[in-house]
Amino acid sequence: MNTFRGRFKRSLLPLLLSAAAACAHAANPIVPGWYADPEIRILKGQYWIFPTYSAKDDTPGQQLGFTPIFTAEQQRMRARSDLIWAPFLAQTFLDTFSSPDLVHWTKHPRVLDVKDVAWAAYAVWAPSAIEHQGKYYLFFGANDIKANGQLGGIGVAVSDKPEGPFRDALGKPLIGAIHNGAQPIDQMAFKDDDGQLYMYYGGWKHLNVVKLAPDLKSVVPFKDGQTYKEITPDKEYVEGPFMAKRKGIYYLMWSEGEWTGADYSVAYAMGSSPSGPFKRIGKILQQDAAVATGAGHHSVLQLPGGDEWVIAYHRHPLGDKDGNHRQLAIEKLEFNLDGTIKPVKLTTQGAAPHPLAATP
Repeated sequence: MNTFRGRFKRSLLPLLLSAAAACAHAANPIVPGWYADPEIRILKGQYWIFPTYSAKDDTPGQQLGFTPIFTAEQQRMRARSDLIWAPFLAQTFLDTFSSPDLVHWTKHPRVLDVKDVAWAAYAVWAPSAIEHQGKYYLFFGANDIKANGQLGGIGVAVSDKPEGPFRDALGKPLIGAIHNGAQPIDQMAFKDDDGQLYMYYGGWKHLNVVKLAPDLKSVVPFKDGQTYKEITPDKEYVEGPFMAKRKGIYYLMWSEGEWTGADYSVAYAMGSSPSGPFKRIGKILQQDAAVATGAGHHSVLQLPGGDEWVIAYHRHPLGDKDGNHRQLAIEKLEFNLDGTIKPVKLTTQGAAPHPLAATP
């Protein structure tokens, strides 16, 4: 009898462990290290988060022992101390993270590196990834340009796999100038239901939308002849735009406040077309003095199989005064019956698991 009971208990153990894992939530922050500006996507049967590398992490195994190699031109650009805040010099690559269930994340280091983008030298920021015609495209900002004539802006790289490696697709920025007062940073690629691809971008309190060409390697005019259409939704807009669509409504979201500060936050507006007009509704994400500060620069994702959504964002740990010390978090995102968005509650627990069926 004891032998049978032992065998019975052992036979149940894998099932019990599996059930426990299925009930486990992700802990916030979801991955170690200092990362920011996360974009969450579903690509090739996995969840992916593409973030900005925010600051050096001295934890063993976190970016130590790698010496970047720069061309003479990249070294010249990096020597412009009058243009560059020193922490931006470390931002020369992008990592990504994949997960089958929103809970267990695998790091894929250096999916994009300036060694593969000759015109980029520092301040590689805010990646946006999208699958298109069997390829994976990664839009990114580089060089934090301050004026027209300075090399930098928004680039596009391409790969056969979401984990890269991504290579520069153009040999130059896709958008390398300032239009309508919008610094070319914080780009987000959005595919509408009709297949048209748009890109939303802009810092310095101005937001532009452009139409992407079918090959994603250029921008094309709208029907009214404009190429860079300003759609700044509110005077409080700062940066970090994101577009989502639900039940025919376009949700334009963005970050407000100072990005290193405790009051960094996310607001949104609603509209009936991808280029507006948009009506500001209010804030949905901001600091919680009991959990974290500086909650902002987010992305959202509808989970397969229903109307469940999650929001990925970065935040500062309590008591940490270094503005570049940002961590990645995921929470549940919920809508009211009228389509407006409920304020997001910051947690240490994170999102519930939502496994995906893997695809080849």
